[in-house]
Amino acid sequence: MDVEDKRTGGRRRWLKHCSAWALAPWLIAPPLPAAAAQAVAKAPSVILVVGDSLSAEYGLKRGSGWVALLQERLEREKVPARVVNASVSGDTTAGGRTRLPALLKQHAPTHVILELGGNDALRGQPLSATQANLAAMARAAREAGARVVIAGMQLPPNYGRRYGEEFSRMYADVAKESDAALVPFFLHNVADAADPTALFQADRIHPREDAQPLMLDNVWPVLRPLLK
Repeated sequence: MDVEDKRTGGRRRWLKHCSAWALAPWLIAPPLPAAAAQAVAKAPSVILVVGDSLSAEYGLKRGSGWVALLQERLEREKVPARVVNASVSGDTTAGGRTRLPALLKQHAPTHVILELGGNDALRGQPLSATQANLAAMARAAREAGARVVIAGMQLPPNYGRRYGEEFSRMYADVAKESDAALVPFFLHNVADAADPTALFQADRIHPREDAQPLMLDNVWPVLRPLLK
C-alpha cells in the first residue's frame, strides 16, 4: 500500500469514528414520552375573572352564576382550561386595580376577564378615573402574559343620554388602546330585554339565575377564539 492509500484509509476511519461519535445515544435528546408530550401540548389555560357582584353570584345559589357555567361549558366542550373567580361584590375599578397584581402573581393566568365599572357609575366616579383604572388593569394583565377580555357595560336611561354614551364608549376605547377583546354589552338580552325587569332580582340591579346563561352567551363568542 502506498502512502496515498494509507492517507485515504486513515481519513475514512477518522470520518467513520466521527459519525459514530456524533450519533452516540447520550448525545441525542430523547423524545418526550407520549403522555408527557400530550401534557405539554394541552397544558390547561387559566382564566382569571376580576369582577363585581355581577360575577360574584350575588343573591344566587353557589355554582349557578355565569362564571361557574363557564367552567362547565369548558369541560363539556373539552377545552383544557381552569377558571378562577376573583370577583368581589361592590368592587370598583380602583379596587380591582389594587387587587390585580397579587392575583396575577398567585394564579399566573393565561387569560383575564375584566368585568368592572358599574359600581364606579353608581358612586359617581369620574369617567376619566374609571378609564384609567381599566386601562392600567388591562396593561398589567398583558405584561404578565395574559390575553385580556373586557366586559363592556351600559347604563340605564336615567343616567342621561350623554353620560351613558360616554360610559359605554369608554370600554371600547380601553379595549382598542390595550389590544383587548371586547364584549360590547355584558348584559345584552338581559337589561335590554322586552321586559327589562323580568330577568332581575327584586333589587332590579342583579340578574336572576335564569339570566346567567345569557350573560355567558355574551362572553363565550369573544373568549372562545382566544383559547386556541
